[in-house]
Amino acid sequence: MKNTNWGGVGMLLLASCGGGTGGGSDAGSSGGGGDFAAPPPYEVLAANDLGMHCMDREFSVFSILPPFNVFHAQVIKRVQNSSKPVLLDAQTVDVRYSAIAAPQGSRNSTSSFKTDFWAHAGQLFGVNLPVGQGLLGKYMPADGPQTGPQPMTYDAAKRWFTAEGVPITPVDDNGFTNPYPLLRVTAYAKNTNRELAHLDIVVPVAQETDCQNCHATGGTAADDPAIVWSTHPDLEVQTKENVLILHDARSSTQLLAAQPVLCASCHYSPALDLAGSGPQGGQLGHSFFSKAMHNFHGKLLDDQGGPVFPPQGNAATTCYQCHPGAITQCARGAMQTGGMECLNCHGGMLAVGSEYPLLPGGSIDGTHDGQPRRPWVDLPRCQSCHTGDALNHLSGPAYVMAADGIRLKQAYRVGDLSASPILAANKRFAESPATLNRFSVGHGGITCENCHGSTHAEWPNADALSNDNLASLELQGHSGPVIECGTCHGATTLPANTLQGPHGMHLVNDPRFIDEVHGELYEHNHARCTVCHGANLQGTVLSRAAAARTFVIEDDDVVHIAKGQKVSCTLCHEAP
Repeated sequence: MKNTNWGGVGMLLLASCGGGTGGGSDAGSSGGGGDFAAPPPYEVLAANDLGMHCMDREFSVFSILPPFNVFHAQVIKRVQNSSKPVLLDAQTVDVRYSAIAAPQGSRNSTSSFKTDFWAHAGQLFGVNLPVGQGLLGKYMPADGPQTGPQPMTYDAAKRWFTAEGVPITPVDDNGFTNPYPLLRVTAYAKNTNRELAHLDIVVPVAQETDCQNCHATGGTAADDPAIVWSTHPDLEVQTKENVLILHDARSSTQLLAAQPVLCASCHYSPALDLAGSGPQGGQLGHSFFSKAMHNFHGKLLDDQGGPVFPPQGNAATTCYQCHPGAITQCARGAMQTGGMECLNCHGGMLAVGSEYPLLPGGSIDGTHDGQPRRPWVDLPRCQSCHTGDALNHLSGPAYVMAADGIRLKQAYRVGDLSASPILAANKRFAESPATLNRFSVGHGGITCENCHGSTHAEWPNADALSNDNLASLELQGHSGPVIECGTCHGATTLPANTLQGPHGMHLVNDPRFIDEVHGELYEHNHARCTVCHGANLQGTVLSRAAAARTFVIEDDDVVHIAKGQKVSCTLCHEAP
């Protein structure tokens, strides 16, 4: 074959042949070319850690979550004539975040006047914060003592720059609600302060977490005539007061008189344990917050004796009664597009509420198997559904298979009430050992989320105009996981026959591979191709084109491949 027209980005497979497991290959292990043949020498990779952070709409009654967003960044330098880019640290670069207007015009630079958090932070969290300052000292760009780009902190152990506790709200500077605001993450040369590269990322936040569906006065949880319910004209305040009134009535507490109340002061929440100390003081002897909420509500019955939250109910009838989703799209990434809901990964209310012991392999580090799930720790894994490749993956009656016959559509086994995450034997798509996806690293030390997008908002978002897609568009020219080798590697800097790309990918976007090497690789080891292109080499979900491709083969024949099309041998020639 010969290549004469790469159509901007050339031919690329979503994942393909080669040895290797998970993402732990060294830095110089995929290819480059196309429009990115001569990229700038620096690149910023960044992502929010969760895909959606939540905060209370008001803080005068009680608080579940403060304004507290987290995102991480890594800075890459391409090295001339070397296949291995370098991850830069704080001795070489400074990284800062600033406000940037979204294509729709929405801009979010300040939080100081958009929430009553700072009026109650002292009583709730025991700290007297200047207005605009987050719990860990971070500010929005217009609120800092020095306004403008705000510094990120370097974490040498994780090899990333981090911004933890940025107090962003879902209200833009014009007063409109926008749960998907953008911030620009920029790398600057340490000595000269010259801008090297930047990336625009979504820093999502929602205030949709509330209790109004049931706890507003007259609702199913606030209609007992023997109790005096709140008449406050603000529905949010009314609802939250009713929650405290009901808690006092059921548990003989005096919370209504103790406003504002931090729920986590009694019910420990790892999300608010900033020091990682575990339950302390008044938290001892009380259930964790997640268990208190999910387990209690998961057992509630309605007037007809049926569950208020159906054990197998969809997100609209269960999770989205309280969590963002009915309006704000908390889950909005590739898995959501594929038809998966909260239940498919996390299980039902009682599974989330730690009612059942975890099965062997169910805890993230193996230390909690046979015990109840730990909130924020024993969570679903990528490998729980991506259990292998086209030739070696889990299947059978114990598993809920996706339509492609390779991946699973449920992260736990059929009939498992604990929803224990599956631990796959084939580690091709596994996270770092005993590590959640949002903390895992892979190819060359790059974090999984910096290539795949945030948990719950994995690239691509099905809405082509969504803010979520902007980062991957800036990095590689199209939406989806960062898969173009030229994003980080210079053209032709890698051996043409390398099979050490992420998840065992071969060289992509390089005419050397198309012309000769792919055939030689097949001749030497058929399995390196069939693991992703299928036993019959007709293509699978693992060999889909990440973008539309146009290239020229022998006899000047032009081949067009549509985005999402399965790449097979017969697109260009007869099957071997």
